[in-house]
Amino acid sequence: MAFLKNRTSFIIIGGLIILALLGVYGSITANPAGFIQGIAVIALIGLVIYFLVRRFSASSPQKKEQRAFLKAAKQSKKRLQLKSGDSHVKSSSLGTLTSLKKNTKTKKKSPAHLTVIDGKKAKKKNRASF
Repeated sequence: MAFLKNRTSFIIIGGLIILALLGVYGSITANPAGFIQGIAVIALIGLVIYFLVRRFSASSPQKKEQRAFLKAAKQSKKRLQLKSGDSHVKSSSLGTLTSLKKNTKTKKKSPAHLTVIDGKKAKKKNRASF
């Protein structure tokens, strides 16, 4: 049965393509300028719709990656300016230098206090007792 369904759809689609080709041929022979004008209008409308959809599409992965890249580039540029600006900070007043040092000290996290619990590593488990 599946073979018959595929054959039926093949015949229908083939018939539609043949009718479309006959219509295009008749349109070209009857009014070639009108045919070219119609094709141009359809192409123009398609391009306008395409560019509008591309312009106002919500969020594509490429845009997200581009935004993330630009944000990272700005942060990197700021970091490089701060590093190169350290010589300027040293030459400036001491009040700003001490305030910068205080800010960096407060940003550091305290180390985690972990303890090691020694177990009975040497003693092997007696698996037969389970």
